Amino acid sequence: MRRKHHDLRLWQEAMSLVKDIYRVTGDFPREETYALTSQMQRAAISIPSNIAEGAGRTGGREFLQFLSITRGSLSELETQVILAQDLGYLKDNRPLLEKIDGIFGLIGGLMNSLQ
Repeated sequence: MRRKHHDLRLWQEAMSLVKDIYRVTGDFPREETYALTSQMQRAAISIPSNIAEGAGRTGGREFLQFLSITRGSLSELETQVILAQDLGYLKDNRPLLEKIDGIFGLIGGLMNSLQ
Protein backbone atom coordinates (compact mmCIF):
# COMPACT_ATOMS: atom_id res chain seq x y z
CA MET A 1 0.00 0.00 0.00
CA ARG A 2 1.33 3.39 -0.96
CA ARG A 3 1.05 6.24 1.54
CA LYS A 4 0.95 9.91 0.58
CA HIS A 5 4.40 10.63 2.02
CA HIS A 6 5.92 8.13 -0.45
CA ASP A 7 5.22 10.66 -3.21
CA LEU A 8 6.94 13.54 -1.43
CA ARG A 9 10.33 14.33 -2.90
CA LEU A 10 11.32 15.46 0.61
CA TRP A 11 10.67 11.99 2.05
CA GLN A 12 12.47 10.30 -0.86
CA GLU A 13 15.55 12.51 -0.40
CA ALA A 14 15.48 11.91 3.35
CA MET A 15 15.39 8.14 2.78
CA SER A 16 18.38 8.46 0.48
CA LEU A 17 20.24 10.44 3.15
CA VAL A 18 19.64 7.67 5.70
CA LYS A 19 21.26 5.16 3.34
CA ASP A 20 24.20 7.51 2.79
CA ILE A 21 24.68 7.91 6.55
CA TYR A 22 24.63 4.15 7.11
CA ARG A 23 27.17 3.73 4.31
CA VAL A 24 29.65 6.28 5.69
CA THR A 25 29.26 5.33 9.35
CA GLY A 26 30.05 1.73 8.45
CA ASP A 27 33.66 2.86 8.09
CA PHE A 28 33.83 4.67 11.43
CA PRO A 29 36.09 3.24 14.17
CA ARG A 30 34.56 0.43 16.18
CA GLU A 31 34.78 2.45 19.39
CA GLU A 32 32.28 4.90 17.88
CA THR A 33 29.58 2.22 17.44
CA TYR A 34 27.61 3.35 20.49
CA ALA A 35 28.60 7.00 20.25
CA LEU A 36 28.79 9.09 17.07
CA THR A 37 27.81 6.25 14.73
CA SER A 38 24.64 5.53 16.68
CA GLN A 39 23.81 9.22 17.10
CA MET A 40 24.16 9.92 13.39
CA GLN A 41 22.10 6.91 12.38
CA ARG A 42 19.32 7.76 14.84
CA ALA A 43 19.22 11.41 13.76
CA ALA A 44 19.11 10.38 10.09
CA ILE A 45 16.34 7.83 10.67
CA SER A 46 14.22 10.39 12.51
CA ILE A 47 14.14 12.68 9.45
CA PRO A 48 12.00 10.56 7.07
CA SER A 49 10.19 9.07 10.08
CA ASN A 50 8.93 12.47 11.22
CA ILE A 51 7.98 13.42 7.66
CA ALA A 52 5.94 10.23 7.41
CA GLU A 53 4.33 10.72 10.80
CA GLY A 54 3.41 14.32 10.03
CA ALA A 55 2.00 13.42 6.63
CA GLY A 56 -0.10 10.73 8.27
CA ARG A 57 -1.76 13.20 10.62
CA THR A 58 -5.10 14.76 9.83
CA GLY A 59 -4.22 18.44 9.72
CA GLY A 60 -1.68 20.77 8.19
CA ARG A 61 -0.90 22.29 11.57
CA GLU A 62 0.25 18.91 12.90
CA PHE A 63 2.28 18.29 9.76
CA LEU A 64 4.01 21.65 10.27
CA GLN A 65 4.91 20.64 13.82
CA PHE A 66 6.51 17.40 12.59
CA LEU A 67 8.37 19.27 9.85
CA SER A 68 9.77 21.56 12.52
CA ILE A 69 10.97 18.51 14.46
CA THR A 70 12.43 17.16 11.21
CA ARG A 71 14.39 20.37 10.76
CA GLY A 72 15.81 19.97 14.25
CA SER A 73 16.95 16.41 13.53
CA LEU A 74 18.50 17.57 10.27
CA SER A 75 20.41 20.30 12.11
CA GLU A 76 21.61 17.72 14.62
CA LEU A 77 22.81 15.47 11.80
CA GLU A 78 24.55 18.36 10.06
CA THR A 79 26.52 19.05 13.25
CA GLN A 80 27.47 15.40 13.54
CA VAL A 81 28.63 15.22 9.91
CA ILE A 82 30.89 18.24 10.48
CA LEU A 83 32.22 16.67 13.67
CA ALA A 84 32.87 13.36 11.92
CA GLN A 85 35.07 15.11 9.39
CA ASP A 86 36.82 17.14 12.10
CA LEU A 87 37.62 13.85 13.86
CA GLY A 88 38.98 12.38 10.64
CA TYR A 89 36.22 9.80 10.17
CA LEU A 90 35.05 11.34 6.87
CA LYS A 91 37.40 12.34 4.07
CA ASP A 92 34.96 14.71 2.39
CA ASN A 93 31.70 15.71 4.03
CA ARG A 94 30.65 18.06 1.21
CA PRO A 95 28.31 15.59 -0.57
CA LEU A 96 26.46 14.92 2.69
CA LEU A 97 26.29 18.61 3.57
CA GLU A 98 24.97 19.43 0.09
CA LYS A 99 22.26 16.78 0.46
CA ILE A 100 21.39 18.10 3.92
CA ASP A 101 21.19 21.63 2.51
CA GLY A 102 18.86 20.45 -0.26
CA ILE A 103 16.61 18.74 2.27
CA PHE A 104 16.52 21.94 4.35
CA GLY A 105 15.25 23.73 1.25
CA LEU A 106 12.59 21.11 0.59
CA ILE A 107 11.38 21.31 4.19
CA GLY A 108 11.13 25.09 3.96
CA GLY A 109 9.20 24.88 0.71
CA LEU A 110 6.74 22.37 2.10
CA MET A 111 6.30 24.37 5.28
CA ASN A 112 5.57 27.51 3.23
CA SER A 113 2.98 25.65 1.18
CA LEU A 114 1.22 24.40 4.31
CA GLN A 115 1.05 27.83 5.98
